[in-house]
Amino acid sequence: MDHFNYRDGVLFAEDVPLTTIAAAVGTPVYVYSRATLIRHARVFRDALSAVLPRMHLAYAMKANPNLSVLKVLASEGYGADIVSGGELERALAAGMPAGDVVFSGVGKDAGELARGVEVGIGQFNLESEEEGEELARIAASMGGRAVCALRVNPDVDAKTHAKISTGKSENKFGVAYDRAAGIYLRLSALEGLEMRGLAVHIGSQITDLDPSRQAFIKMGALMRDIRGQGLTVSHMDLGGGLGVPYKAGEELPGPEDYAAMVAQVTDGWDATIMFEPGRVIAGNSGVMMTRVIRVKQGATNTPFVVIDAAMNDLARPALYDAWHDFVAVEKTGERMSANIVGPICESTDTFAMARDIDAVKAGDLAAFRTAGAYGATMANTYNSRPLVPEVMVDGEKWAIVANRIEPATILAAETVPDWLD
Repeated sequence: MDHFNYRDGVLFAEDVPLTTIAAAVGTPVYVYSRATLIRHARVFRDALSAVLPRMHLAYAMKANPNLSVLKVLASEGYGADIVSGGELERALAAGMPAGDVVFSGVGKDAGELARGVEVGIGQFNLESEEEGEELARIAASMGGRAVCALRVNPDVDAKTHAKISTGKSENKFGVAYDRAAGIYLRLSALEGLEMRGLAVHIGSQITDLDPSRQAFIKMGALMRDIRGQGLTVSHMDLGGGLGVPYKAGEELPGPEDYAAMVAQVTDGWDATIMFEPGRVIAGNSGVMMTRVIRVKQGATNTPFVVIDAAMNDLARPALYDAWHDFVAVEKTGERMSANIVGPICESTDTFAMARDIDAVKAGDLAAFRTAGAYGATMANTYNSRPLVPEVMVDGEKWAIVANRIEPATILAAETVPDWLD
């Protein structure tokens, strides 16, 4: 459920017609619903808290790191799962306590590790023995100890798109399952580390709970093995990855289904269970609104609907062949079959082919649904296009929460050396 609904044929975000935002801000533009963010945060939290005695929630901010989004989730008690030093600074700026931050990611550099130690983040998820050794030296040199979990690659296929799978043996994330116990033992002996747990994350947009179940069962066995060596495992980080429906009418496992599976697998673990939800919180909280430039007849009977949004504004279709429902902001009740494309000079700047959609014509507004996650955060300025703005709606109120960054502003940041004048 979200708070984007039609009233008298016009698509609203909560109590604001999208036509109002388009008139004031222009297109393309991302629009987020605060009420939807809050609802999804609470549904996920409540489902798990009902079945788990101890848990920790850290929003995977790579899904949508907008500062206003983060502030909404901080107010709901979420910490942050981060993968860069820049994300750490955003989390802190949003008021998320450093102790509620989990630092994941396979390529943390020395500066990022040191900054994490300096601010006292809650947990580093170590991706390799080498990273643990480096962090131990840094923490010891700063007179402290870094709290850590070891990320393990369980070699489980998440049955998701290959580009967003992270738990198979050929993926770059985590340490090999059969080496994990030995690595945990050696890292536990290092002066600058406090090893307290294990972490796993097998992929994103997971639509079948069985792979997660398999991975969690393997992690439980590993936990018992490590505890059998007399070591502490007080925290088990099960990551995120729960999928969301991108197509109207699509039914997927929800937070309650996920919670029931987790409760069954983790029964008797006697550990704080940690989660990093991202897409499941932010996905349906946003749309990207666009305007039709023209409808162009192609070589076949299927016309091209050329819109002012492009792959630089919403990259997922070009990267992953991802589906986003495309709807008219003002419905007429008529339908058409069309190829939806953007203005970028790349054939991959295509959002859909031969798609049955609301009938649109030049000048009409349309929206891509379920664009609140991995949308604006992946935007870029290819073809010297502006960086897409973002808006948040709260009931009848709305505000720009990220400005459109125009090509002139980007150009002004570039310099020409004297020897080229």
